[in-house]
Amino acid sequence: MEETVSDYYSRMCIFCAAKQSSVHGPWQARRAFLLAGGALAGEAAIGQVNVGQSSELRKLVPAEELETASRQQYGEMMQEAKSKGALAPANHPQLVRLRSIAQRIIPYTNTWNSRAANWQWEVNLIGSKQINAFCMPGGKIAFYTGILDQLKLTDDETAMVMGHEMAHALREHARARIAKSQGTGALLSIGAQLLGLGQLGDVAANLGTQLLTLKFSRDDESDADLVGLELAARAAYDPQSSVSLWQKMGQASGNNGASFLSTHPSGPQRIAQLQSNVPRVQGLYEAARKR
Repeated sequence: MEETVSDYYSRMCIFCAAKQSSVHGPWQARRAFLLAGGALAGEAAIGQVNVGQSSELRKLVPAEELETASRQQYGEMMQEAKSKGALAPANHPQLVRLRSIAQRIIPYTNTWNSRAANWQWEVNLIGSKQINAFCMPGGKIAFYTGILDQLKLTDDETAMVMGHEMAHALREHARARIAKSQGTGALLSIGAQLLGLGQLGDVAANLGTQLLTLKFSRDDESDADLVGLELAARAAYDPQSSVSLWQKMGQASGNNGASFLSTHPSGPQRIAQLQSNVPRVQGLYEAARKR
């Protein structure tokens, strides 16, 4: 995994301390050493979530092609919602809230995927009773009013939903699932050899319509829960709200409009995992609140 924001700051603190020691003599050198040790100890206490490497299968589907397909499908969806009067205007209070939350989280996304620095992030709100939200490859986010209104989500809980969905895109779960759907990558590998990379990209584009119906694996969901938890904590959103969020999700599981829950099932195991990881990011949250 790429260097995290916390790793960066720890490294910079040590560098600054060492620089001071070269200027101010032995006492400052000893002080610098102690400061450096303290920075490392603090970082170890803060910690971060532990997730594995992203699936290597995702590399069988060109990221550029999939992001292009996502951008096109997202644009079509927003246009359709607008034509039906369901697309919230820019001054809609809930949309303003969503975009504000996104702006706080986005600076930390390239920690998990360097491509995210060049994504054209977009957040929209669709008027619908559905309990649903998503983030497509390339940073295209949409929330349905149902998930905000029916679950009465706080800003912290909303940030956990957004962080979770962003994590799916950052960890390229859709890209990997599409590769797996093509005979565990075999078809794509053969296609790459016979047709060339450009035409291989067409496979991803042709599967663009499946992006919102892909069912992620249990591992994908766990991955997104933890990465989303850390993203939100770094943006100063209370990590404990991840637990209350999924408790609300569990209570809404009998709702026929809970499309989100058809692909993101709630359960005691999911909540227990989040509870056990809250302490890992609590320090990040506390530090973020002081900024």
